[in-house]
Amino acid sequence: MPAWLDAEDSVFLIVDMQERLMPAIAGQAEQLATADRLARAARLLDIPVVATAHQAAKLGGTVAPLAASVRRTFPKTHFSAAREPGFVAWLPAARRTVLVAGAEAHVCVLQTVLGLLAEGLRVAMVEDAVGSRHAADKAAALRRAAAAGADIVTAEMVLFEWLGHCEHPQFPAVLALIKERAAPGV
Repeated sequence: MPAWLDAEDSVFLIVDMQERLMPAIAGQAEQLATADRLARAARLLDIPVVATAHQAAKLGGTVAPLAASVRRTFPKTHFSAAREPGFVAWLPAARRTVLVAGAEAHVCVLQTVLGLLAEGLRVAMVEDAVGSRHAADKAAALRRAAAAGADIVTAEMVLFEWLGHCEHPQFPAVLALIKERAAPGV
C-alpha cells in the first residue's frame, strides 16, 4: 500500500454532520465548507461519498450542501459506526482507505476511526473537516487517532494526493475547488 492516499482505494466518510448538531460545533462553517470541497472533489474522481446519521429523528439529516454529494447514509445509534451491525460490510468493499470528516471529533468521529482501524482498514482523519464543541476535545481526538495509527491529514493534502499529478484529467476542476478556500487573512 503506498504511503500517499490513492483515489482508487479511497472512500470519503462523513460522520454525523447533521442539521441539529453542526450549529453547536466550534468553527463549523469552515469545517462544512472543507468537507463540501472534499465531497465535490470525490465525486469528480469517482470516489464514493457516504455518511452516517446518529439518531436522525433527533439530530436531523446530513446538512446541505453535503447531502447532495452523499451516495447513501447509514443510520446509527452507537457512537462508533464500526460497532453498528453491518456497517463495515456496508462500506464499498474494494476500497480499503477511509477518509473521515465529521462531528464530534472526540466522540463519534474518534470512535469510528478506532473501530475502522481495528477492522484492518487504513484511516485518515481530515483535521480541517472534523470538529467538536471545544477545541481541547478536538485536539485530544486528533492526538489519540494518530497514536492509534490513523493518518492525520488536511483536505488540501488529500486532494493533491488523490490527483497524483498535474496532468490528471480532473486537475483543473479540483484545483478550482482548492482555490475556493479563502486565503489567510481574507
